Amino acid sequence: MENTREDELEIDLREVFFALKKRLLIILAVGLLFGCASCAYTKFFMEPVYTSSSTMLVLTKETTLASVADLQLGSQLTKDYSVLINSRPVMQEVVDNLGLDMDYKALRASVTVTNPEDTRILQLSVTNSDPETAKAIVDELASVSSQYIGDKMEVVPPKIIEEGEIPTVRTSPSMKKNAVLGILAGLVLSAGIIVVMTVLDDTIKSEDDITKYLGISTLSSVPDRKDYIGKKNKRKNKRKAGKGRK
Repeated sequence: MENTREDELEIDLREVFFALKKRLLIILAVGLLFGCASCAYTKFFMEPVYTSSSTMLVLTKETTLASVADLQLGSQLTKDYSVLINSRPVMQEVVDNLGLDMDYKALRASVTVTNPEDTRILQLSVTNSDPETAKAIVDELASVSSQYIGDKMEVVPPKIIEEGEIPTVRTSPSMKKNAVLGILAGLVLSAGIIVVMTVLDDTIKSEDDITKYLGISTLSSVPDRKDYIGKKNKRKNKRKAGKGRK
């Protein structure tokens, strides 16, 4: 029984393979179609997003940091500063100063604060559909947060060492990434449909199918009339060709 099941499994896999191979051009065409549709959707229907970044340096003294203790303390302060930058008062002040058409929660969702490992650098990044607005927000955020941190923690405010720039390249969505995803989706979808149709197709097409699906052996078979006529015509043509050569 186990050998019989293995043989049936091999036949099924073979049929699936040949079905996919037979319709390979269709699968590729569907994948290409999905890729083009994904590119068109990305270009005309998805809103582009731009990112502008500003950097600040965390200081613990008026003078330049020199000791290891100062360096370690500066690294620890960056964690506290990251929390304060994302606080509601800072976000709300930025919204009010720029007259943004959003609340502080929406602004917070567009802000990213990162601290490169073993540094006293804070990088503020803001994403927005308008590149000029992204730059204006990140610059205002750096200014407001620097003053807020200095007032609340009674420390030397972080120094803004790099203001934001107007981005010229959108951050997302990625045309190449979406095109690749569209092509893959088309290939997988079309191949999956073909596999399902092949597996569910239990129609009788040959003598082997009778044994496979009905469990009975065939004693004889009647050739298809079209095949018979086709073979007969080929024989006549060969005879005529042979006579013509003589």
